[in-house]
Amino acid sequence: MFENKERTDIAELGEFGLIKHLTENFKIRHESSIKGVGDDAAVLSFKDKEVLISTDLLLEGIHFDLAYVPLMHLGFKAVQVNLSDIYAMNGIATQITVSIGISSKFPLEAVEEIYKGIDLACNKFNIDLIGGDTSTSKQGLVISVTSIGYAEKKDIVYRNGAQEGDLLCVSGDLGGAYVGLQILEREKQIFLENPNIQPDLEGKDYIIERQLKPEGRRDIVDLLAQMEIIPTAMIDVSDGLASEIMHICQQSEKGCTIYEEKIPIDPMTYETARELGLDPTVCALNGGEDYELLFTIKQDDYAKLKNDLDISIIGHITDKNSGCKMISKSSVVHELKAQGWNAFKL
Repeated sequence: MFENKERTDIAELGEFGLIKHLTENFKIRHESSIKGVGDDAAVLSFKDKEVLISTDLLLEGIHFDLAYVPLMHLGFKAVQVNLSDIYAMNGIATQITVSIGISSKFPLEAVEEIYKGIDLACNKFNIDLIGGDTSTSKQGLVISVTSIGYAEKKDIVYRNGAQEGDLLCVSGDLGGAYVGLQILEREKQIFLENPNIQPDLEGKDYIIERQLKPEGRRDIVDLLAQMEIIPTAMIDVSDGLASEIMHICQQSEKGCTIYEEKIPIDPMTYETARELGLDPTVCALNGGEDYELLFTIKQDDYAKLKNDLDISIIGHITDKNSGCKMISKSSVVHELKAQGWNAFKL
């Protein structure tokens, strides 16, 4: 939670005063941003590009817990999870709007922390903040981010383009965000039972950061462009690897085979999962919030990326009747099941 002896009541500024206060120092970086914050609507011009738009909603108590999520990290994460959807279309994100619902428990200084995180994300990913809204909330903190970007028509990648024989690839490593969340939840319960005990997060920096401050893979979009590879299908790993694979297969009307031994899991994720009595592979398949990119490529493109250490080839696309399967390390065939995040299961 936010702790600060200074406390300015947001009501002192009013809605328009608050928006001006929070956004006046944000820079405009893109020629496509003709008019940003300060008018009834933003004005954008993408000329001959295709425009990509995505929206995400984050609710306190559903998507984040302020008992262990710093407000600056929350602002950063709220932006990047949205940008990830643009990157999952093989596009470049350029603008965001941010709308926020704030309960009376939040002073101005707390909201400023959220916007510091938003500004950090805008700086890191080269994004313009061009608008949004503010409101009072009686249900806790609400953040809604809309991201806008572009791509050449020929470069846009959908979920439905995977073909039989294509290779299934994923960036980075998986399961870390979920295992990091389990550590945070464990320490929260210990604190609630004994507030005098300090959280023990030593040596878990990587997986904690994977949960609190994940980063969308704009670099993979750039890398694929440099390699002259246009994936046949792509999605970001927000709900768990199994769920995302099945989205691609269902929309492409195909099956797949993946190999457990090929799923990239960081050693810290693996060891911590074991410490917690969890199966590391299950964490990777069903944990979610990794925000890596899962994509399929033609076999002809294999040679272009086979030596890239940040991309793992985990399987291949098969015919629809074969279903979605995983071959375990002991060569047992398992049917893939989507058991990750369900937005309406509370």
